[in-house]
Amino acid sequence: MKRPRVIINCAMSVDGKIALPSRKQTRISNEKDLKRVHLLRNECDAVLVGIGTVLADDPKLVVKKKYVPHPSPPLRIVLDSTYRTPKNAEILNYGFPTLIVTTVAKEINGTTEVIKCGRPGERINLKKLMRILTERGIKKLLVEGGEQIIWAFFKEGLVDELLVFIAPMIIGGSTSPTLAGDKGASSLDTIIKLKLRKMRKLGEGILLNFEV
Repeated sequence: MKRPRVIINCAMSVDGKIALPSRKQTRISNEKDLKRVHLLRNECDAVLVGIGTVLADDPKLVVKKKYVPHPSPPLRIVLDSTYRTPKNAEILNYGFPTLIVTTVAKEINGTTEVIKCGRPGERINLKKLMRILTERGIKKLLVEGGEQIIWAFFKEGLVDELLVFIAPMIIGGSTSPTLAGDKGASSLDTIIKLKLRKMRKLGEGILLNFEV
């Protein structure tokens, strides 16, 4: 299947957590990693998150001029099967295009487009979405979370590269979200195996580059 190149980017603690037990956003990346992330966004045609990330963190998903003097903002995509994106969400602001992918509605409002991709009551059909994005000229897609979205992309075999920044901190907590959540692998045969390609220090943290 012809599809965009999918890159997953994530920052986590040494114990694999991406947020506090309350799921409240906490800064894990250092300044050097933040610059890397904004440069990466600028290189991609689209950046994607799930509705959980929108509700918990209210991200802008823009490229800051602080890090990229002349940014080329990517298309912002939200996977929101039941259409819960707040009207005042940051991801709908700043005049940049946003695509909300759902299973229950289809409309266009200003710079925000909503498409239906899957049956009501079910999860979004990621393979169908990849075909749609390909038709729209999206060649490189950056996935920034959350944990269920990341696992879904891995489970469907849609990931090409994984970038993980590991910060020198411990968050702990059995309920803290991790890099990949949901039900996870059901057996050793279904574990997602990676190939470590690069490793470099970024400030006090480490960036790992995996190929899938």
